Amino acid sequence: MPSAPTHTAEEAHLLGTMPVDPMDDIELRSVQLQFPNARGSILEACEQRRVPTDKGDVHVAIQGDTAKPAIITYHDLGLNYATSFAGFFNFPVMRGLLENFCVYHVTAPGQEEGAPTLPEDYVYPTMDDLAAQLLFVLSHFGLKSVIGFGVGAGANILARFAHAHPDKVGALCLINCVSTQSGWIEWGYQSFNARFLRTKGMTQGVIDYLMWHHFGRNPEERNHDLVQMYKQHFERGVNPTNLAMLINAYIHRNDLHLARTPPGTPGSETAATTLKMPVINITGSLSPHVDDTVTFNGRLDPTNSSWMKISDCALVLEEQPAKLAEAFRLFLQGEGYAVGTLQKLARKISSVSRSSSTQIELTVQ
Repeated sequence: MPSAPTHTAEEAHLLGTMPVDPMDDIELRSVQLQFPNARGSILEACEQRRVPTDKGDVHVAIQGDTAKPAIITYHDLGLNYATSFAGFFNFPVMRGLLENFCVYHVTAPGQEEGAPTLPEDYVYPTMDDLAAQLLFVLSHFGLKSVIGFGVGAGANILARFAHAHPDKVGALCLINCVSTQSGWIEWGYQSFNARFLRTKGMTQGVIDYLMWHHFGRNPEERNHDLVQMYKQHFERGVNPTNLAMLINAYIHRNDLHLARTPPGTPGSETAATTLKMPVINITGSLSPHVDDTVTFNGRLDPTNSSWMKISDCALVLEEQPAKLAEAFRLFLQGEGYAVGTLQKLARKISSVSRSSSTQIELTVQ
């Protein structure tokens, strides 16, 4: 039998004063989950401007040095520039982007944080009108050409603008872009949503549809905290009447009239044309808009466009910011833009996340 271990007097004293279960003396009080009211301090420091247009003012937030090349962002339904892009542009790799570019975050009329209810007689701009407003933004800031970065409805608006004014857009990064008019199911659901928003405010049914629109099915299984934060925003940070007007404009959108028509084919002179500038067309594998992006890809010129599906996510900017930032960096670099600091940061991030099982599916068609 081994002899019992011997202890010095000091060790014996310490052992005698140590509690049998250290957790017995620990009490957690007032523990609660908190959600920040504002997403990221980097966008809070943006210079805020209201730009007059022929269809009313639009809110623009400027981030970075205005002497640098310009990126214009446009948000999706139920969001604004801060809730849509704060998390992504706060990501370390994207912060390095600001050393090489200036970002102009455009928010659709009445969708900014704390926006007053638009007048009853206000005629909300159509999707073509919202795209045309960007001409006023470019003129106001003296921008000759921009890089477009849009999500969902914002991607559709930027695609419209690029199609109408190809000389004003150098490149496009579009996420979950829909190029067709709304189908009957979408039109029906969104018509009910717009009606409820006007008459009853933000109902649970509207919130559920917005969550599906952004996250797809069963988002709680992927990131419960992120889902709760977005639900809180829809409940408290959105003007229901103004959102109803934007939804109504979106479901009454017309087709973008893009077509992949090779030169020399019969009728190519009169056929609808496609986007002239380089386009990266991105979606998440769990997004409900995957098929829409495939349709959009089929209408683009395969020599200057690529389709990318990022796995294990639907809301790409929030769920896979590292993958999206890397794709955007490579896209800009391939188009000849200076991304030196951005590249160094990307290498650091990729070395940390290299063990992740997340993959990117890249297809050029």
